[in-house]
Amino acid sequence: MSDAKSSSLLIVISGPSGGGKTTLCEQLLAANPSMMRAVTCTTRAPRKGEKDGVDYYFLDAASFLKRVQAGNFLEHATVFGNSYGILKSEIVGKLRQGRDVLLNVDVQGAATIRQRAEEDVELKQSLVQVFLTPSSLEILERRLKKRGTDSAAAIQKRLSVARQEIAQWKNFDYLLISTSVLEDLRRMQGILESEKMRVSRAQPPET
Repeated sequence: MSDAKSSSLLIVISGPSGGGKTTLCEQLLAANPSMMRAVTCTTRAPRKGEKDGVDYYFLDAASFLKRVQAGNFLEHATVFGNSYGILKSEIVGKLRQGRDVLLNVDVQGAATIRQRAEEDVELKQSLVQVFLTPSSLEILERRLKKRGTDSAAAIQKRLSVARQEIAQWKNFDYLLISTSVLEDLRRMQGILESEKMRVSRAQPPET
């Protein structure tokens, strides 16, 4: 039986660093009031102004490990000594409320989520995977330099990783070649509208 909740989407946006994921996610959330980002768990200390349960769920290392061992995380990783994880209950709870859930993850994280969704009918039903990348490594390099946050050596390292990440685009549902902020948003909105109209999610017409 179809209902409003069955049309909820779990939108995973992935791609190389500097490809425009964060900007696109910010634009999507601003343009779609019913869409929510998933709140991530982390073992790092709160930064000034951050609120528990809003920006992150702040956990100590022991609590985080317990959740890992219990299989509570849809995806988790350790970055620069701090652990980050997305609770499956966080995702499923929002989907069951009829909300679309947005995730911005790296390619490895997307692969983990894809694998977990294969084992869970509810997640598989809602999953939409989008790979966002500029049309070339040259453009990506220009974007990374423009950000001004990395050294020349760090940029080259990111580009080396990006080359491997871009090779994974075929594992996604959609390939979105990034051009401008507005055009990326326009095409992403088109993807979401199309997914809402899939027969497996759509409200059946009255007869």
